[in-house]
Amino acid sequence: MRYIALLRGINIGRYRKILMADLRKLFEDLGFSGVTTYIQTGNIVLNTSGKVSIDELANNIEQSLFSAYGFEVPVIVRTVEEINELIVNNPFLKNGKVEVERLHLTFLKDNPTIEKLEKVINIDSTPDKFEIVNKNIFIYCSKLYSDSKLGNTFFENTLKVKGTTRNWKTVLKLSELSKIN
Repeated sequence: MRYIALLRGINIGRYRKILMADLRKLFEDLGFSGVTTYIQTGNIVLNTSGKVSIDELANNIEQSLFSAYGFEVPVIVRTVEEINELIVNNPFLKNGKVEVERLHLTFLKDNPTIEKLEKVINIDSTPDKFEIVNKNIFIYCSKLYSDSKLGNTFFENTLKVKGTTRNWKTVLKLSELSKIN
């Protein structure tokens, strides 16, 4: 089975450094095949020999990263099929004139509670927009993501769920890489 693992918070600034070559080796040592990394922020495409639950897979990777590096790294896993469905179903792409540079996708580790969802849905995020679909948040920023109040920390703090965000070009590239190997 083919998966995409998204690591949160590595190689940002001087802290929590993990070389991609070391990361690939760690994943291969864990028994994964076809391991491909993309850029330095913790995007890994991998194969497993059998079907395993996404939660189990993420937990095993998190424990291995902690053992190897001594710090916690939240890991969010999606199947390649899930990523491809998200690409097809991005609500902001259905509007036609959208700048891809303005699109982002936040991947949540777990489903937020109904109460937390209702709290977020009622927040005015103008001029930016977001739409929550299951464990994913589609974001359209009117300017730069770094200037938006719809950052990763906002959603984690409000929804009380770990998450990690990727720009749309990265999401597309991960889908493309998943077709190799």
